[in-house]
Amino acid sequence: MDFSAYEVWSFLLILAVLLASMLLASALMRAFKFLRESLIPVSVLGGIILLIISTILYFTVGDYLFNLTLFNPNQDTYNGMELLELITYHTLGIGFVAMGMRTSKRKFTKQRNVEIFNSGVTTVNTYLIQVIVGMIIVIIAMYGFNVSGLIEAAGILLAFGFGQGTGQALNYGNIFEKSGLEGGGNFGLTIAALGFLSACIGGVIYLNVLRRKGIIKVEEKKEEEFTLADYQDDNEVPMVSSMDKFTIQLALVFGIYIVSYFIMMGLSALIPSLEAVLFGFNFFIATLLTIPAKALIHLMERKGVIKRKIVNNFMMNRIGGFSFDLMIVSGIAAIQLPLLANHWGLLLIMALVGLVATFAYVYFVSKKLHPTYVHEQFLVMYGMLTGTASTGIILLREIDGSFKTPASENVVFQTLPAMIFGFPLMLLAPFAAKGTTEALITLGIAVGILGVYNVILFRDFIFTRRKKALAVADGTVEGTTEVDQADVSDTSDGGDSSSSDKQ
Repeated sequence: MDFSAYEVWSFLLILAVLLASMLLASALMRAFKFLRESLIPVSVLGGIILLIISTILYFTVGDYLFNLTLFNPNQDTYNGMELLELITYHTLGIGFVAMGMRTSKRKFTKQRNVEIFNSGVTTVNTYLIQVIVGMIIVIIAMYGFNVSGLIEAAGILLAFGFGQGTGQALNYGNIFEKSGLEGGGNFGLTIAALGFLSACIGGVIYLNVLRRKGIIKVEEKKEEEFTLADYQDDNEVPMVSSMDKFTIQLALVFGIYIVSYFIMMGLSALIPSLEAVLFGFNFFIATLLTIPAKALIHLMERKGVIKRKIVNNFMMNRIGGFSFDLMIVSGIAAIQLPLLANHWGLLLIMALVGLVATFAYVYFVSKKLHPTYVHEQFLVMYGMLTGTASTGIILLREIDGSFKTPASENVVFQTLPAMIFGFPLMLLAPFAAKGTTEALITLGIAVGILGVYNVILFRDFIFTRRKKALAVADGTVEGTTEVDQADVSDTSDGGDSSSSDKQ
């Protein structure tokens, strides 16, 4: 191999530019007060800088920044923009493994399990709302305004673009393209791009509202202090020995992530029709593997096979933080704004209505079911359900940088119930693309499932209130006073609202 060949260095050049953009963004935030007060994450600002440069180059020299020969001396395999998608894809999985490997000092009580379960059902319900909203808008465009080049199932891409991100939007966009959706792949990518921008813009606006209300303050970040306990626990391996402590953490993370690849390969061989879906959920399968991995490590520690604790939460947080930062900047830089030229009016309407519907539903659920950390739960779920999971984590870090609330755990471990409850959606999407009748059936099923899942989600409110009403009617419980009724009303609203204002 000729190490002087440009191909050897081109990939590192792309990484250097991505990281340098974040350094530039950090410098700009320090230099300009309005940027500091905007609370925009540095990785988002870095990505926006690259997006602006890339778009200008497209209209001046005819190609995007990372497709230039400078970054792609040999484009036989993939171009620079596709490489950004690869970085985005893998850093999501790696970041989730790192988060999943953290040892939680918080005991998973019955209440915590309920909150994780509720977060998973909330995720799927939001997908269903996006499916319903998207399909209705597309159907109106097709039959009310005679927009050509569409199929009814195209509206489902709102859920995959917003809720699942670039990979799933592209996969299902290509499936729909074979069924008649003009430029299906680009259609899906455009929705994903709009969803990502919606997550960043909407999240930053929400953060600024919290700041103006005095719920959070920019100055608080400068006062953050750490003790030795934040860096390591008792009886951990030394920081530097025959094998560096950070190397151990990387070995665990990458080892688990590679095992997930072989599992996906095996499952794809058994069920070829689900290959795209399985690899679209790489982060989910990898996160699931952290559960037996941690159990095995803890067992070996108890048996004395491993003399000292090898997992360090602080370093796992740093691996996850780096992965999510790199994913954000590469994800925004990969956006191709000229794709908006195809059905731009329809796409913008879908994105706007999808944003409002997602915002309203997620906030309502967060206030009802997570009253002690409303803002944290809302930000992480809203970011995930409009952009990507890493977007939610980035927004969460602005007000909960040390992940002290359960919100970060909710978004990690909710993937299991979300996968179980959301599985029908993955089967319905290809079915909806077969024709108009199938699409309408899918829309009806989605409405029905949403109703059932909401009953499951708000089961405590629905059945507790009904049980109390029946008890009063039967005379089992003597008539309640006005004060008692007010208390019941307050409880049904998720508790004292002041508790959320103290977050």
